Amino acid sequence: MSIETLSTENISFASLNLAPEILKALDEFGYTTPTPIQAQAIPIVLQGRDLMAGAQTGTGKTAAFALPMLQKLMPLASTSASPARHPIRALILVPTRELAIQVEASVKVYAKHSPLRSLVVYGGVDIKTQTPHLMKGVEILVATPGRLLDHVEQRTLQLGQVQMLILDEADRMLDMGFMPDLKRILALLPKQRQNLMFSATFSTEIKKLSEEFLTDPVLVEVARSNATNENVTQKVYHVAQDDKHALLAQILNETETKQVIVFTKTKLTASRLARQLVREGISADAIHGDKSQAERIQALDAFKQGKINALIATDVAARGLDIDQLPMVINYEIPSAPEDYVHRIGRTGRAGALGIAISLVSPDEEKYLKEIEKLIKREITKETANLPARGSRSSSNSSSDHKSREKSYDRAASTPRPAPAKKSTDPWFDKPYEPTGSGAVKPQSNQLYKTNKPKREVAALLGGLPRKG
Repeated sequence: MSIETLSTENISFASLNLAPEILKALDEFGYTTPTPIQAQAIPIVLQGRDLMAGAQTGTGKTAAFALPMLQKLMPLASTSASPARHPIRALILVPTRELAIQVEASVKVYAKHSPLRSLVVYGGVDIKTQTPHLMKGVEILVATPGRLLDHVEQRTLQLGQVQMLILDEADRMLDMGFMPDLKRILALLPKQRQNLMFSATFSTEIKKLSEEFLTDPVLVEVARSNATNENVTQKVYHVAQDDKHALLAQILNETETKQVIVFTKTKLTASRLARQLVREGISADAIHGDKSQAERIQALDAFKQGKINALIATDVAARGLDIDQLPMVINYEIPSAPEDYVHRIGRTGRAGALGIAISLVSPDEEKYLKEIEKLIKREITKETANLPARGSRSSSNSSSDHKSREKSYDRAASTPRPAPAKKSTDPWFDKPYEPTGSGAVKPQSNQLYKTNKPKREVAALLGGLPRKG
């Protein structure tokens, strides 16, 4: 594996030998100067080399592989309506549905002035809605591994002409949970192809694993491996687990920030926390793997439009979420995998903007915090939580309930109650039931059922009736 560090000063997109159609789309989108990862990766990809690129989230990784990919496919673009003229030539694999949607949306923007077609396929929706679009033919397919294999099994797509394989968020894609599906997909692709890996983090194990399918790759890292953004202010609050919710509500109420992503470890905690915040008057919603695709998109859209202030998310949302100018993320529970911390706080401070990352750390989570600081090679600033005493906090939190109960008591006291019914004066009605002698039911004798009528003779089984003398 060779390592290249190129000078990125005074580089423009026009100097990277990109087609006029691509440059026009970039200009319309307001992009004129490439980011460091784009400036270094694009020339290497255009040379046809395999690439392993490490860059912090929010530094433009998508354009770093999408732009040279489009450039290489431009000579093969066709205006024909025939599906046969639009085979899948580039396959982009991503770990989550949200990231798949965002990557394909970016590809569409960059390819808007070319005949190249793109499509995204992911789980959580009816596969039949995706099949007609595949049948029309697409050159660029963005997919999650599971749904891609679903289409392979239904024979709705062919991968025999794929020239480029791109793994976005490759560390998660090569995690053991994805390896079986990934190996099945690799077996379906032509052996002669170009492979690109992009991610914010690369562990030593992941680098070894990548050797299975990368051929003499070039390693490009525009920042220290597993580093965090310097323009993100990181803080830690040491707090008891039972006090986390009160501290979170205090931070959300006191901050002037209108958009905050709050990360939890579990789907159950995310849903419960969102409901609690809503009850306290904070507009919030949850996004996690148990939500349907429509519900997740609806929550994301509402968050982006400012309809909700707090988006409670599990790590499914930590990968690839692209929210412009997100000012703050809060780790309600810090992740047990330190690499996930880098991805989480990478949601803020994107494209040079300032950001804040706050972590609420209980005593049981101290070991995870030490692992995070070891990974990012820096000590995170510790802050003191100024929470009122728990007794006064609980009384203040329940004051509205007391007021509402007092009002209901007042209403109840002012409302005249109907007078109780008069008690019966007849002692006979108040006596317990006692059966009388005449009214007692006597058991019926079996004699009632006896008759003088002779019984009918019945033939003995298999033997017939005995003969009468």
